[in-house]
Amino acid sequence: MSVIGETTLRVRYAETDQMGVVYYANFLVWFEVARVELMRQLGFSYKQMEIEDDSFVVVAKASCIYKQPAKFDDVIRIRTQVSDSRKRTISFSYEVFKDGVDSLIATGETLHVICDSKGRPKSLPDKYRRYFPLTRSANATTTRSAHR
Repeated sequence: MSVIGETTLRVRYAETDQMGVVYYANFLVWFEVARVELMRQLGFSYKQMEIEDDSFVVVAKASCIYKQPAKFDDVIRIRTQVSDSRKRTISFSYEVFKDGVDSLIATGETLHVICDSKGRPKSLPDKYRRYFPLTRSANATTTRSAHR
C-alpha cells in the first residue's frame, strides 16, 4: 500500500503568464514542493538524506499532462505518491486539484536516480526502504536476472 501525501498551496501572481494562467513549468516546481513535503510527512527530509547518507534524489525524467488551467489566487492541492521503487530509482506520481471543488487540473510523473555527492548512481540506503519498498516489477526483474 502506497502512502499518499497531500500539499496545498495558493497560486502566486508571479507564477502566472500574461493571460493570467499558471505558466506550465511551475507545475514541475510544485511537484518538487509536494515531493519534499511527502518526505516530511513520512518522517525524514531530503536534507537528512544528503547530509547523513550522501544520497541525492536526482530528477532523470519529468512529465505533466494539463487538463485545465490554474489561475492566480487559486488554492491547489497536490496529491503525491510513490509509483515505483527500485534499487537505484524512485518514481512519483502527482495529481493536481483545484481545492474545494476537487477539479483535476493536471497529472504528472517524475523518475529519480539516487546518486552520491559526485553524481554517481548508488543504491537507496536500506534505512529508507521502509518508505520506498521495492515494487513487484523491480523484484521480478531482480529474480529473473539472478536466474539467467
